Amino acid sequence: MSSANPLFSFENPDDSPGFLLWQATNLWQRELKKALARFDLTHAQFVVLAAAYWLSQQREPVTQVALAAHAHIDKMMASKILRLLEGRGLVTRVSQQHDTRANAVTLTATGTRTVVQAAWAVEEFEAGFFGSVPTLQGQLQILLAAQGG
Repeated sequence: MSSANPLFSFENPDDSPGFLLWQATNLWQRELKKALARFDLTHAQFVVLAAAYWLSQQREPVTQVALAAHAHIDKMMASKILRLLEGRGLVTRVSQQHDTRANAVTLTATGTRTVVQAAWAVEEFEAGFFGSVPTLQGQLQILLAAQGG
């Protein structure tokens, strides 16, 4: 520990994995925002569209609750995002007859086209961004699993 600054156990900020992760996350978010800008999507909107697409391909029921669980986001956040996406004509939501609280979510043709093109752009971006760090994905998966994420 540095005697000049006993508050921190690191000699300099770049010795802190948390600080480095924070910097890398901010950089990744800024660059991802640029990759999604041409589709007029935020990252959260893309994640919800991608979750809807993924679940529909798995023949899973696509409901707001299932989307929120799949995307690991709050149900209210999912509802707000879906309302916005519905307003833009990217998804439709229909109340289920057996449970009026459950909305079935369906991608429109425009929504499907948008999420497919955006997914290609995200894949290309991530291949370039993370391509030089081949073990990062495995390390992040281990970290999240260990922390219950």
